[in-house]
Amino acid sequence: MAYNAPVMKQSIQEAVQGVCKELFDADITVELERPEEQFGDFATNVAMQLAGKLQKNPREIADQIAKNLQSLDEVKSVSVAGPGFINMTLTDDALLSGLSSKPSNNLLGKKYLVEYSDPNPFKPLHAGHLYTTLVGDVMARLVESAGAETIRLNFGGDVGMHVGKTMWAVLQELGGEDVEKVKSLPVDSLGEWMGQRYVEGNNAYDDDEAIQADIKAVNKRVYQLHTDNDHDSAFAQIYWYLRDKSYDFFKKLYEDLQVHAFDRFIPESEVSQPGLEAVKTHTPQVFSESDGAIVFKGEDFGLHTRVFINNEGLPTYEAKDVGLSLTKWNDYRADQSIIITATEQKQYMEVVMKAIEQFEPEAAQTTKHLTHGVVKLAGGVKMSSRKGNILSAFDILQAAREAGKESGQADNEEVMLAAVKYALIKNRVGGDIIYDPKESIATEGNSGPYLQYAHARARSILRKSDTEHQQPQDISDGEHALVRKLGQFAETIDVATTELAPHHICTYLYELAQTFNRFYENSKVIGDEREAVRLYLVDSYANTLKDGLALLGIHAPEQM
Repeated sequence: MAYNAPVMKQSIQEAVQGVCKELFDADITVELERPEEQFGDFATNVAMQLAGKLQKNPREIADQIAKNLQSLDEVKSVSVAGPGFINMTLTDDALLSGLSSKPSNNLLGKKYLVEYSDPNPFKPLHAGHLYTTLVGDVMARLVESAGAETIRLNFGGDVGMHVGKTMWAVLQELGGEDVEKVKSLPVDSLGEWMGQRYVEGNNAYDDDEAIQADIKAVNKRVYQLHTDNDHDSAFAQIYWYLRDKSYDFFKKLYEDLQVHAFDRFIPESEVSQPGLEAVKTHTPQVFSESDGAIVFKGEDFGLHTRVFINNEGLPTYEAKDVGLSLTKWNDYRADQSIIITATEQKQYMEVVMKAIEQFEPEAAQTTKHLTHGVVKLAGGVKMSSRKGNILSAFDILQAAREAGKESGQADNEEVMLAAVKYALIKNRVGGDIIYDPKESIATEGNSGPYLQYAHARARSILRKSDTEHQQPQDISDGEHALVRKLGQFAETIDVATTELAPHHICTYLYELAQTFNRFYENSKVIGDEREAVRLYLVDSYANTLKDGLALLGIHAPEQM
């Protein structure tokens, strides 16, 4: 009998639920866990869940359920442990079926938007942008592999006060609106040059009220050139040149990182006017006037008040996000729209989404906002692009390159990318991330290069034999743990996709590699009487590593 691992798990869950209904007339959701190998292949604490409701001893309930489960085709044995844990060991057929099982296509027919990266032109690209670029790329790969039509979006602030600050400082540095001078600057260092101007503009804005007024005037000019579609004035030429170069830097970074190309880049200038109009249209029904500005009173919903149009009549970030959400909803009508930002934007986005919910509820209800913590180097501190002590995306990549050179991995970009990607993605989405370059580049321990090496090692084993691989019909004692672990791949991908939690894949691949190491240390492959079968297992292992790494955007080399 053939099984599919995720379907098999669901089948056992339903069987346990059916037994609970039959024996106790209880409707209950059964959760199956993967216990340590000596306890079986699946475990459930359903008896303890029922004990309180039934006012019975959980061990007695577990014994009754276990007796009925023994008849399942997939189950070899059932036992009860402790106060009432039910442990199930699967048959060899059921375990072996996991070698060919595939993740579910449970998003087939769905449309997903995944918005990530979101760097701002005219401003340094910091480590947080690198993180959202990499983890967003994996999330997009996951929902796409599950069958969803996946549209990758990138959003960035080409208007706003940060642009005003940078443009003011640019004009100061150039000594006026000197188009030729700005175009003569070295392109390779132009990104860093703009970052320096942003810091200067930001500090001047904070320190001098007169300059603050000048920067606000420059900011208005930026909005106005979009309104007028001005590409000809000297001010406009400088603006468009620097914006275009910023986008070139972003594109080059994405190519270097080997992330999927974005289907669409939505600049703030495109959504500012729609956001402004939406806020005005729904004032006073949703928004309120306050001291010359227009706000949303979040306190009415247990949140806080935020300004959507300032007292100069300009849209704030809030209004632009309204315009962005409406643009995405009107253009795509997606089943889900995923957004990844820093944790500090969590409450901000709650207010924005609550405001949108009042007049376009589906746009808000189909949006899923995920947040991440601060990315820091080991031993580092939180940094700020406003003060100039930013930890940039390029700092992270350069740190990996330098650590690679020290460890003898000089100029191997594939290994460097594996190191950085895996080191960031292996963290659960939401918390702070401490990046340790030396740890990330090591070919031992829980790292991307270690998994690359593990794949290359498996391929090397396969090249040593011309024996035709043979699909196993049974499992020897030494093979059991590896077969069992390989069968969990499809389940792991399903969980990672459902939870939008790529770290599950990293954890699984590392555990799989460790399981294989124990198998290979204790079970002879080449020259053993089960050589054909064990080569099949080695091949399955290598292919699983390759598939898992591909979902992480990491190359699996044949040799290292």
